Amino acid sequence: MNRLLEKYRNDVIPALSKRFNYKSVMEAPRLEKIVVNMGVGDAIANSKVLDDAVNELMIITGQKPVITKAKKSVASFKVREGMPIGCKVTLRGTRMYDFLDKLISISLPRVRDFNGISKTAFDGRGNYTLGIKEQLIFPEINYDKVNKVRGMDIVIVTTANTDEECRELLAELGMPFKK
Repeated sequence: MNRLLEKYRNDVIPALSKRFNYKSVMEAPRLEKIVVNMGVGDAIANSKVLDDAVNELMIITGQKPVITKAKKSVASFKVREGMPIGCKVTLRGTRMYDFLDKLISISLPRVRDFNGISKTAFDGRGNYTLGIKEQLIFPEINYDKVNKVRGMDIVIVTTANTDEECRELLAELGMPFKK
């Protein structure tokens, strides 16, 4: 069993139940999914760039990404509807916990001048969004094989009803928020 999942079951649920006075353990918020999205604006000019992004995202998450296409045409960006402009992965279950564990304990501490993640990036419905500027913080990425430094968005979707519950859940799981 995953280390983070075990911590959630043994430590986090009792702590949240005590803090928010839940009557049942099923009321405690839990992680639903993690969506990792990488927008590749250069894919318009060069389609090989998108292949590199797909491979890197597959190495990072351990799951094959889905290529995302433009929903509408934007003339100023030279984007037409249906053009491939990025890729994303939706992680659930064991892979989700493995990825979050790796993110919290290995990758985020590798960020240069890291002093915690923002406490305000909640959406009002109990979800958290985190932006990462470079994919090099993940240990699987070989620095020599990277053509271009790309960022990504990580959305952590929970069953929490409020931002406060979500913040408490992520803090209990070990998310390094700013002091």
